[in-house]
Amino acid sequence: MDLWFTEKQTKDFGITAKIKRTLHTEKTDFQDLDMIETNEWGNMLVLDGMVMTTQKDEFVYHEMISHVPLFTHPNPQNVLVVGGGDGGVIREILKHPSVQKAVLVEIDGKVIEYSKQYLPEIAGKLEDPRVEVKVTDGFMHIAESEDAYDIILVDSTEPVGPAVQLFSKGFYAGISKALKTDGVFVAQTDNPWFKADLIQQVYQDVKEIFSITKLYTANIPTYPSGLWTFTMGSKTHHPLEVKQDRFHEIDTKYYTEEIHQACFALPKFVKDLTK
Repeated sequence: MDLWFTEKQTKDFGITAKIKRTLHTEKTDFQDLDMIETNEWGNMLVLDGMVMTTQKDEFVYHEMISHVPLFTHPNPQNVLVVGGGDGGVIREILKHPSVQKAVLVEIDGKVIEYSKQYLPEIAGKLEDPRVEVKVTDGFMHIAESEDAYDIILVDSTEPVGPAVQLFSKGFYAGISKALKTDGVFVAQTDNPWFKADLIQQVYQDVKEIFSITKLYTANIPTYPSGLWTFTMGSKTHHPLEVKQDRFHEIDTKYYTEEIHQACFALPKFVKDLTK
């Protein structure tokens, strides 16, 4: 008998993957956590029925949320990741030699624990001496921080459960306060096919707080619709005005200097969401 996992991305549409076996399932203090082994995508982390990451395509998301802001900033030294307990964003951040400290704030310690066990190639840098892991509320950590970080990356789930407050205007205002005077932040902001209203609202909220606000995209096949957006708020540095000598060689599978420029070219129906 074949076993399949289906994520219902809307009430009328979903994606499905054939399962080899369930590696772990647990109801944590915050969400339903499942780690499953699939034929097509390798090991897959699922939270509250939603695909968070897979071994096969994880590099796209983790590279694009990280390297676009880290190359935009001329000297990123202190970086904060809110969420991201699988460790993939931390792995990418540490590829930048200027980074002296990377702080991971993840509310659910079980995500970290089982990512280390079943996704070691993603979570493998969480033990690096430059990394500080805090199992606590990211919203509160931001509220208690001021002039502390060069870069803040919000690697959250979709706006359900504990992640709802990570999509609020007040949270973005807190991020601005927590950033240094030339700080940059990026948040994942879902997909334009099913969550256009969310993207539009987040973009307008960020635009009211940051002098430079840009939307960019990437192709992530296991995420709803496959077309994913990220919203950047920057105090002084423009992502399309990065000096040529700023781009240094790093080991990536998706991100390139050319992609850095091209990802800001939006389909018209997506660009319309920023007006």
